[in-house]
Amino acid sequence: MSLHKFDAEQAAGIRAAARPEPVQVIAVSGGKGGVGKTCVTVNLATALAQAGKRVLVLDGDLGLANVDVLLGVTPRFTLEHVITGQCTLEEAVTDTRQGFKIIPAASGVARLSELTTAEHLGLVQAFSNLTTGLDVLLVDTAAGIADGVRQFCQAAQQVLVVVRDEPASLTDAYALIKVLRRDHGMMRFRVVANMAIKPGDGEALFRKLERVTSRFLDVMLEYAGEIPDDPLVRQAIREQRTVIEAFPSGPAARAFKRLAKLAASWPIASGPRGNLEFFVERLVAQPTAAQLEPVR
Repeated sequence: MSLHKFDAEQAAGIRAAARPEPVQVIAVSGGKGGVGKTCVTVNLATALAQAGKRVLVLDGDLGLANVDVLLGVTPRFTLEHVITGQCTLEEAVTDTRQGFKIIPAASGVARLSELTTAEHLGLVQAFSNLTTGLDVLLVDTAAGIADGVRQFCQAAQQVLVVVRDEPASLTDAYALIKVLRRDHGMMRFRVVANMAIKPGDGEALFRKLERVTSRFLDVMLEYAGEIPDDPLVRQAIREQRTVIEAFPSGPAARAFKRLAKLAASWPIASGPRGNLEFFVERLVAQPTAAQLEPVR
């Protein structure tokens, strides 16, 4: 091998080693409150962690942050402290006994679209430093279709829409998908049916939503499965544990493990699209002006 060729290959190896690792960014949303988004998020995180993935959960519920409460964690710092310079992002990252890490939210996150240039660059750099040693970033969004929810969803690679079998849930899920398609050009959504009463109910609910979106919206929905209405989930919540941790062989725990296996197969973008810097750049970008169009 010539010295020139060796140097070229060595340089290529150094560049590859320095390149940020692709990170799967999944926003868990649903439009309506009470569909179990946070429960889905933390159990999906637990299942992915048990499967060997390095997982970080970002609590994106700006008004009612509750990931830490659900897990029985008392964080010292939140993302608000990071933005205001009171701590580093690494210091805000909190370990959980379930095997994944969380970044707790606070009211300060609401001004992501109003960051100064210095704050903007600092936050991007902070997330860049987290790229090493991370496979999946799960974002637990708030309820509704406010700017914060839309920003998190449009910045992620995947949007997992959580629905349950009640009219308001379907209506709000449709509204979320419509706004993200109309204002942000998003076309692909994955749907998981939560609290299914009997096997097959989840897919029937998905088909109902799919019929409406295929008629009025130019989007693609993919069914991600169903989580049964398991009383063990409620018991685990009371104990501030994930159901996978508390009752690993229960119906819901098995369903979450299937969801995690499916999520692990979702494509991960390479290049800039797969870097956390890209996620944060899109997150803090000024949102497009909302169009006053009624949701039908």
